[in-house]
Amino acid sequence: MSQGAEASLLLRLMDDTTAPPRLTRLTFHGPLSDDRAAGMIRRLTDRVGRTAPITVLDIGCGWGEFMLRLLEAAPAATAVGIDINEDDLARGRAEAETRGLAGRVRFVQESAVDTSRDPADIVLCLGAGHALSDDQPPESTIAALHALRRLVKPGGCVLLGEGFWQRPPTAAELSAMWPDASASEFHDVAGLVDLTVTAGFRPAWIETANHDEWEHFESAYQADVEEWLAAHPDHPLAKETRDRVDRHRGTWLRGYRGVLGLAYLTLVPVA
Repeated sequence: MSQGAEASLLLRLMDDTTAPPRLTRLTFHGPLSDDRAAGMIRRLTDRVGRTAPITVLDIGCGWGEFMLRLLEAAPAATAVGIDINEDDLARGRAEAETRGLAGRVRFVQESAVDTSRDPADIVLCLGAGHALSDDQPPESTIAALHALRRLVKPGGCVLLGEGFWQRPPTAAELSAMWPDASASEFHDVAGLVDLTVTAGFRPAWIETANHDEWEHFESAYQADVEEWLAAHPDHPLAKETRDRVDRHRGTWLRGYRGVLGLAYLTLVPVA
C-alpha cells in the first residue's frame, strides 16, 4: 500500500465508529482489585492524613483511576499525573470532571525520565518504573527507585507496583514472552525488596497481585477487542488487530502466566 493510500485509510478509520474500542473493560491498568486498592488508599491516607493539604504525584498515571480514588478519600489533597499517552490522559480528565475532581488534579503529557517535578507527599508508580529511566531491566528498577527517593517528601511515602519473577522462568516460557525476554530481567520479590532498602526506603507494606487479579486484568485487557473481532471479521483493521491480540494472548498464556508477578510496595523514605 502506498503512503497516500495508508494516509487515506487512517483518515477513514479515525471517523469510523466501528473501529476497535480501547481498554474500556479495565478499571485499573494492571492486576489490581477494588478491595486491594481500597486497602492501599486507607494505609496511604492514614499515614499522611485525610484532611491535610497533601500533594500527590502519579508517575505513568494512564487515566489515573487510583489517583482519583485517593483524591476522593483525601478531600484536601491535590494531584498531578504524568504520562505520554494522550488518549489515556484525556480519559482521566473526563473522569475527573465527571467526579467533581477537575479542580484538584492535572493530567500532563510528559516523559518522567529525569523529571523536574517537585517532591510530593505521596508518589504513585504503579507498573510504570520503566518510565523513570532510559536504562534497560534490571538496571531500570534501580534507577527508578533512586528517582522515586528524590521525588518523595520527608515523612511521605511511595506506592510502587513493580514486576518480579514468581519463580525462575523456563527457556520455553522466555521464548514465548516479549522479544529479548531474559531471566535476569526481574528479581524475585525478596531481591526487589532488598533493592528498595538499598535505595533509602523501608518497606512498610509488602503485597503481591494474586491469580484472580491477573486473570481479570488480562481478560479485561483484551475483551473489548475480542468481541469487536467476532463482530467485524472483515473490517480493514481486523487482520492487524487479530494478529496483535493473538500474539499478546500467547505471550500471556504460554509465557508469563503464573511466572511474572507484580509486587505492591508501600515505601517510607529513611530520614
